[in-house]
Amino acid sequence: MRPGILFVVVGPSGAGKDTLIDGARAALGGDGRFTFARRLITRSADAGGEDHEAIGEDAFAALERDHGLLASWRAHGLSYGLRAGLRDELARGRHVIANGSRAALEALVGAVPRLIVLSVTAPPHILAQRLALRGRESAEDIAARLSRAPPALPGLVETLVVENDGTAEDGIERFLAAIDSAVRRLVLKPIPIDAWRDNIAYLPRDSILGIEDFDGPGKVDVAGVDVAGKDCSIRARINVVEPGWLLEPDEIGLSREAFALLGLPAGSEILLTRTPPQHSRDALRAKIQGRELGAAEYEMLLRDIVEGRYPEGEISAFLVAATRSLSDAEVGALASVRARFSTPLHWDEPIVVDKHSMGGIPGSRITLIVAPIVAAHGLAMPKTSSRAITSAAGTADAMEVLAKVDLTVDEVRRTVAKARACIAWNGRLNHSAVDDVMNAITRPLGIDSNRWSVASIISKKLTAGSTHVIVDLPYGKRAKLRGKAEADELARLFETVGRSVGLHVEAYPTCGASPIGRGIGPALEVRDVLWVLEGHADAPADLRDKALAFAGRILAWDPAIATPERGRARAEQLLSSGAAREAMQSIVTAQGRREAIVMPGAQTHTVRARRAGTIGEIDGWRIAGIARRAGAPQDKSAGIDLLRRIGDDVAAGEALFVIHAAAAPDLQAAVAMAVEDDGFLLGGHGLPAETLGAAATGRV
Repeated sequence: MRPGILFVVVGPSGAGKDTLIDGARAALGGDGRFTFARRLITRSADAGGEDHEAIGEDAFAALERDHGLLASWRAHGLSYGLRAGLRDELARGRHVIANGSRAALEALVGAVPRLIVLSVTAPPHILAQRLALRGRESAEDIAARLSRAPPALPGLVETLVVENDGTAEDGIERFLAAIDSAVRRLVLKPIPIDAWRDNIAYLPRDSILGIEDFDGPGKVDVAGVDVAGKDCSIRARINVVEPGWLLEPDEIGLSREAFALLGLPAGSEILLTRTPPQHSRDALRAKIQGRELGAAEYEMLLRDIVEGRYPEGEISAFLVAATRSLSDAEVGALASVRARFSTPLHWDEPIVVDKHSMGGIPGSRITLIVAPIVAAHGLAMPKTSSRAITSAAGTADAMEVLAKVDLTVDEVRRTVAKARACIAWNGRLNHSAVDDVMNAITRPLGIDSNRWSVASIISKKLTAGSTHVIVDLPYGKRAKLRGKAEADELARLFETVGRSVGLHVEAYPTCGASPIGRGIGPALEVRDVLWVLEGHADAPADLRDKALAFAGRILAWDPAIATPERGRARAEQLLSSGAAREAMQSIVTAQGRREAIVMPGAQTHTVRARRAGTIGEIDGWRIAGIARRAGAPQDKSAGIDLLRRIGDDVAAGEALFVIHAAAAPDLQAAVAMAVEDDGFLLGGHGLPAETLGAAATGRV
């Protein structure tokens, strides 16, 4: 059995040693691992002060002569000692806590198996206050006492300093934490088990730590110090083994890979830390209870989540609570904290612009038009975009039809230097470990929150090095934002949070009642973009108009432009002159042009109206779903080419849209989905536009 530790408590008068020891006795007195030594003092039992064992000078001298004392010393005209019987307690593995003296430490070095000094300290002015309250000494005597330097501690004795400069409760908590950190040390033992890439730590069920504190799905920190004094640590999962089989109660085993990764020799002293720490757990519980957290609490909590300190169930509870109650200040705090988990880009530019859309509207690939317009004007726009999750194409999926989007930071810098803009995939650039953990839980559970999304989006803009951000907030019956009131509130939140983190953000609700443009799917959406850039007769007017509106607002951030109206005029001039088209070619070349542009899939099927009527509604989610069934976005050639818009009159059998696919099975699956529900809602012929929604009574 590993012997216990002798904790010797030392400190100047007024440091509060007795108070801390009494508090520890109250907390640990029922724990069989600890015992509190009673000092022998050559004064009467009723002399007051600490609970001690009274003894006469002759009897004390006899104990010293007969080796009955573990340690003895003199102070203030009295003799003090600790009985030699404490060695038996230590041999049984019990930890002994004793009020001692610096004068006794030399004798104790080597006299007990394990010695740790708990040095209780406080600033001089606090010591002076406490001594004055005792009323035993004059102010001059107190000043003289505090001016004397205490004896130096022996160099080879391990010392833990306990600052007792606050309330008694704070001091006792620190005192107990110091003891706990010492008794949780284990002896390292390599275990010849291959755990592959997982770090596994093994504890016996009868561990001196109390296995209930460490068993479970979370991870623990395993830490030690090498011979050079360097801290070494790994994070590991705990596996519990039966007692008496593989490990002693004071040992910890590490799997082959974990042992090699830690890099400490067998027999090293190891500190095992329960994860997460209590302050972090307090923050998590507070959020689950609906309380507001600050940036420091979120940083601590998110770091512990990312580092695997929490089991999935507790993370899920936190996320559910966070989606229900986040104040504006919390959204800003989360945005700042989340940005710290990514490597930021920095630009030597007075204005760095960016654009984001809340999405949910098929088509609407305006970024591929806005970015070249902005670049042609001369503003820097290092656009990082996502791939599709539930839609038929994300901005990165569409841009990948033309060019490489999986860019490194250096490639982004080089592209912006050459072409003034890029359109890159954000997964590699402002990738966040927070997103990896959170998305793995929120997506399967369907957890969603506009406020949580705002924090994530703003954090990515901070990481991208943006100074000015414009946000598109489409709203509509089939959009992510169902109404204008929701979009207006989200616009306010975006702009408020942006200001709180130092970004200039402008957010605009836009109509999302139907798809924008004709193409749904990467290749078809890029076809529409190129038609707009080239001034093609078939270019979708709604796509062109929306792109010009957003480009104009961005250009207005240039002091030389100053207003959205002048910005719109400048954007139209850059588009009509071909400058935007040339800027797009420069961006594609700088990012890395594809050898061959992906064309819409050759396998096609035309979906036709089953009766005559006026198109009152197009269900964008359904249309996107059919495009995905055809293979988009993984198959960039797959998608839908819309031939009719809301308000169009159609005859029975007239073409509504064409499905494109690269493979016959994908085409057949998409056709079957369209037969079941093609997403078009018809009303009677010639009804006014405002009544179409109410009058639409049948699917096509």
